[in-house]
Amino acid sequence: MRDVTDATFERDVLRAQKPVVVDFWAPWCGPCHAVTPVLERLAGETDRVEFVKVDIDANPALASRYDVLSIPTVMLFERGAPKETLVGARPERHFRKAFGVYL
Repeated sequence: MRDVTDATFERDVLRAQKPVVVDFWAPWCGPCHAVTPVLERLAGETDRVEFVKVDIDANPALASRYDVLSIPTVMLFERGAPKETLVGARPERHFRKAFGVYL
């Protein structure tokens, strides 16, 4: 999963040719670190969806823009709009259920 910033979000997520799963996280967030391997595993299983992450401490405008009030927050964007949102550290099956049609 690659990093996306305030400066690259529009290009890398909103104008992406395929759906994009965005992991809003912070380095100090323990539950965020628990979600990362799950998302990396899903990313390795498909090329139909792009997986990226946004450090909310370094990119607070994005967290504010998408009302990220708790982390981890994982959002699926398609055609420039958020389609699905999961908040909190969840088991892999929750991500598969929420994003399954895209995987």
